Amino acid sequence: MATIFNRFCTDKNAFINPCDTTKYVSGFPEVCITTFSEIIIKDFIEQNKSGIIANLYSANGILPVYEIEYAGKKMGLFLSRVGAPACAAGLEEIIAMGAKKIILFGCCGVLDQSRVGNKIIIPSSAVRDEGTSYHYAAADEEINADRSSIDLTVQCLEKHKIPYVIGKVWTTDAIYRETQEVIEERKAQGCIAVEMEGAASLAVAGFRNIPMIQFFYGADNLDSDRWEPKDLTDYGKKCGNKYMTIALECGAIF
Repeated sequence: MATIFNRFCTDKNAFINPCDTTKYVSGFPEVCITTFSEIIIKDFIEQNKSGIIANLYSANGILPVYEIEYAGKKMGLFLSRVGAPACAAGLEEIIAMGAKKIILFGCCGVLDQSRVGNKIIIPSSAVRDEGTSYHYAAADEEINADRSSIDLTVQCLEKHKIPYVIGKVWTTDAIYRETQEVIEERKAQGCIAVEMEGAASLAVAGFRNIPMIQFFYGADNLDSDRWEPKDLTDYGKKCGNKYMTIALECGAIF
């Protein structure tokens, strides 16, 4: 078992490929935005002109892919399922449909309140404490975000005077196994936040040669004597318009 994650196969031709399950969509938007909050997407769709151009299918149900327009540019918008494997599968299928660039955002747990505060988090790298990324990138403790994508996100946030912090995040598969011991280990590594999909998303994007912008917003706080849920169950609703605007502004210049 100790050797499984160290045996990365570089062959891009798998037994089942995304194109075997997903049809290419003619005229599919080059830039696609995705988040994990159904509330944020529903609110945006209700307030803006959109149309369904495709669907993502699974036993969990059907997820529509919307075509939207911002600053004269057509983009895709879809919901990602929570968890690295499900998120990665959705990204694979969106890329198979024709997406060339992806913007992904979502909430995270704060590990360093003094650095994060109420700032937008731009991941510089992610600790790979999950399994999916090891099927898309050679074994290593961390995976780095693309520098040009970081710079573009910074450019967008500074233009609109939105506070941000760049730092390492921790991607884990098991939210109910974030023990105090492990939290302290990750903080000692320099992690400022914890989430579930960052490392896998970066790995999929790198494997498929797709530029990806990622940013996170703090929800619950793990940097205290006791867990503080804060806005975790708000699912981004309170500031959803702000997060969508950041994604749209990034998409306009991506």
